[in-house]
Amino acid sequence: MSKRILVLLMCLCLCLVVGCSKEPERLSVDVGDDISVPETPIVKEEFSVNPLTGVKDLEIGKEKDRPVAVTINNISVAQPVQTGLGKADIVYETEVEGGITRLLALFQDVSKVKKLGTIRSARYVFIDLAMGHNAVYAHHGQDSYHAGPHLNDLDHFVIDENNAGVRISNNLSREHTLYAYGKDLWECIENKFDTENNSQKPWVNFAAEEANITFDNKATSVKVPFSQSYTSSFKYNEESGKYIRYFNGTERKDYNTGENEQFTNVFVLLTDIYTYPNCNDGYKHKKVDLKSGNGYYFANGTYTMISWSKGNSSSGFVFKSVDGTQLSVQPGNSWVCIANQQTVFPVIE
Repeated sequence: MSKRILVLLMCLCLCLVVGCSKEPERLSVDVGDDISVPETPIVKEEFSVNPLTGVKDLEIGKEKDRPVAVTINNISVAQPVQTGLGKADIVYETEVEGGITRLLALFQDVSKVKKLGTIRSARYVFIDLAMGHNAVYAHHGQDSYHAGPHLNDLDHFVIDENNAGVRISNNLSREHTLYAYGKDLWECIENKFDTENNSQKPWVNFAAEEANITFDNKATSVKVPFSQSYTSSFKYNEESGKYIRYFNGTERKDYNTGENEQFTNVFVLLTDIYTYPNCNDGYKHKKVDLKSGNGYYFANGTYTMISWSKGNSSSGFVFKSVDGTQLSVQPGNSWVCIANQQTVFPVIE
């Protein structure tokens, strides 16, 4: 009798153990007895449209930030040590003194640019251009007589070795050795200014990304002779669909990466440029009229005549076709030459 009770108790315990055990998950089996593993969902990266280029390649949220505008040295001896220009969304070039041009590079997300430079001083015209983008203007020094007072009209950041700047030996004199780290520059700007952009309005009327903007006039190259010693040229590359930058016939390449600088769009804006009448500092700094004028727009190996207007300092550019309608622009980065209509005649081939 005791043995039967013992057996029954053991059976009961075994049943309880089996009943309380959680059955392991089973892999599904196909008809052919092949084990099917559940597919891993593909996570698609999402991006925002860059308001300066019309291209959907920005990290989500960065389209809501103010862009950063940086003065870049363009004196001929310093051009070979330029870096970061190929990463810019927009580059403006215009004469600043004695036939010499200087650049203003705009970045919607400057933190993605490893290094840029060399950095130079502020000029009045670049302040106006930066204000038209609601950008934070970064520079090192300024034309105190003309640009200095105008700097009070916008948020500006002075780059030096104590913040985002670094002096790097490049066999040139000291004024041509200041560079900035993009990530550090953005962190400094974030800590100092309100970087929220109230309007993410596109810089121009961009077409759809898949568009192929072309015109009747062919343009495999364009030369812009800013002065007797400064000629910027752009040659169309069919493989990339962009224009490669040259200076006085020499292809310009990034000092750090060795890559050439290519731009989807090239604008040549003609206006009045003259020496300030009260320029008593000996440098003969130039005043650039940004109210309105005519010009040329180049894209995909073709070009068309355009008209342009800007108006006051805080206004952006408006580009129109010859028939008065709003110009449709190819999505991508842009180089904008602002040249003297009295002396500059672009050579188009």
